[in-house]
Amino acid sequence: MAERPAIVLLSGGLDSTTVLAIAKDQGYTPYALSFRYGQRHSVELEAAKRVAEAQGVARHVIADIDLRVFGGSALTSDIEVPKHESLDDAGDKDTGSSVPVTYVPARNTIFLSFALAYAETVGASDIFTGVTAVDYSGYPDCRPEYMEAYERMANLATRAGVEGTQSLKLHSPLIAMSKADIVREGLRLGVDYSLTSSCYDPDEQGRACGHCETCLLRLKGFAEAGVTDPVQYQGA
Repeated sequence: MAERPAIVLLSGGLDSTTVLAIAKDQGYTPYALSFRYGQRHSVELEAAKRVAEAQGVARHVIADIDLRVFGGSALTSDIEVPKHESLDDAGDKDTGSSVPVTYVPARNTIFLSFALAYAETVGASDIFTGVTAVDYSGYPDCRPEYMEAYERMANLATRAGVEGTQSLKLHSPLIAMSKADIVREGLRLGVDYSLTSSCYDPDEQGRACGHCETCLLRLKGFAEAGVTDPVQYQGA
């Protein structure tokens, strides 16, 4: 069977790790792409390396970009990562915004542009990303209409697209799934979630805080799926 290369954006978290397994299950040969973008910790990159090795990707590229030069996010500046006791009190009450301070300006657009370049160089017509519009934090670049618009733009943006040698497809298989559904699907595909890291503010040992919004969403997903999250949490 001929190789079917696909680029998979891999952060090392629950969603992207599940998407990597889905791409493999659908018969694609995954080329993983991660980013050292100035995020406040390197734990997620170590997780991405573990996941890429465990799932046997064809190649794992870590691209270096520095979004700290812009700041504007709790992940790329000195803004404190908000902590909550539950998802009910999450959100930016000070500004009234539905978009939390952990949103990194234009991050998905930047990441997808790198994925588009990577796809053209390896002859891939498929890019997989782990965005979800159900259990998500209100990020504008995780909406279905954004993904559809980006796919249309991508097919106008490359030599391969203009010459007709590539018709790019942007896959977002989790976009309508809850976190519990994502966990169930990953477990069905044999994903080892102990290798992953989702926390926005882990400690020096890499243990998750348990109280940032992404931790709370992750814990909710595992609880609703009826299984225990295998990663370590602070104070546990």
